[in-house]
Amino acid sequence: MSGAPGIKRFSLNQITTEQWTLPEAIEGCARHGVGWLAVWRHKLHEYGLKEAKEHIRDAGLSLSSLCRGGMFPAASQQERLQRIEDNRRAIDEAAELGANVLVLVCGPAAGKDLVEARKHVQAGIEAIVPYAEQCGIKLGIEPLHPMYAADRSVINTLRQANDIAETIGTMQVGVIVDAFHVWWDPELDQQIERAGRHILGFHVSDWNVPITDMFKGRSLMGDGVIDLKNMRRLVEQAGYKGPIEVEIMNQSLWNLSGDEAMAKIIERFDAHV
Repeated sequence: MSGAPGIKRFSLNQITTEQWTLPEAIEGCARHGVGWLAVWRHKLHEYGLKEAKEHIRDAGLSLSSLCRGGMFPAASQQERLQRIEDNRRAIDEAAELGANVLVLVCGPAAGKDLVEARKHVQAGIEAIVPYAEQCGIKLGIEPLHPMYAADRSVINTLRQANDIAETIGTMQVGVIVDAFHVWWDPELDQQIERAGRHILGFHVSDWNVPITDMFKGRSLMGDGVIDLKNMRRLVEQAGYKGPIEVEIMNQSLWNLSGDEAMAKIIERFDAHV
């Protein structure tokens, strides 16, 4: 493995500094010498697409991804079609901003049928692939930890994400490797190798013990049990050399000023990633 990735590969996933608006995050990245940013759609909508595009360009930033599309399963066909249309809007936003990856958080089951919900996920992705290809946007399937199966995603292992990507069979569809979600997987090494050139993003944070908040339970790199350097070695050996997003939902981090949070994040990134 090469040495520490350094600031050139560091990308601020915007949720990590939730206390910042999008313009504040853009300026904060520029102030701290960070060249990559991953934008969340709710922050984008607050600011405005045109304004965000111009501000990001003027700050000299590149975008590692737009978060998020997905949420495909629903109780009725009409609802599922509405969600597909929202994903097309997300693709439009990613293309306009210049983010070539749309992260897919695939969504929970509408009822108790997980098998059917996973079919809806694959069908939903298949439905948006032609439009994504037309717009030049890649779709990154992000498996979420099994504790989120009931409320966020029925795609919970890298094997499941790889299966969907391979079944669809286009370079437009790949996977996101998020350390917090997949560190525990006994098949992790094999599934990262299998993903290979289909890896569209690598996200880091840490798993502290105990987890006290399902949503805001991620911790700073180095505070938990994840071997992040080994996971980076695995994704790099598989062929991924792109930006590394720091994605941390943590109230203690959000209680700091954005600049204090950024300083801590960059320090931990250098030491533990």
